[in-house]
Amino acid sequence: MRLTKATDLALRVVMCLAATDPEPSTARRVAADMRVPYNHLAKVVARLQRLGMVETRRGRGGGLALTEAGRGVTVGRLVRELEGAGDVVECEGDVPCPLRQACRLRSALRQAQEAFYSSLDGVTLADLVAAPTGPVLLGLVGRPPAG
Repeated sequence: MRLTKATDLALRVVMCLAATDPEPSTARRVAADMRVPYNHLAKVVARLQRLGMVETRRGRGGGLALTEAGRGVTVGRLVRELEGAGDVVECEGDVPCPLRQACRLRSALRQAQEAFYSSLDGVTLADLVAAPTGPVLLGLVGRPPAG
């Protein structure tokens, strides 16, 4: 299974915010730190905000911060939300697969997809930003590692 670029970027955004929590960061700074175009990051942040994972505040002292839901989300749940409920393969598209009525592959792929998500259900943001990743993230954003 392959994740979309938007999901990959969203995971990196929440990891960056988790590593710098509780200090907010700006979308422009995160985009620069992650070396991605600001416009791409802004779309991802808007999606994370709609999902209730990130809050944005304007003005002085504003920026991006994880919400309580964002701090507690598992990677499996977040990836499910970002990727949607679609199948791994397209069976019903413009030219439907002629095997769709009797296909066993579709079911096997759904099971594999769920196994993939389930394996991420036990992983939290805190797990992702534990050493050695957290200190590297802090280095990317120009903040010295704690301790």
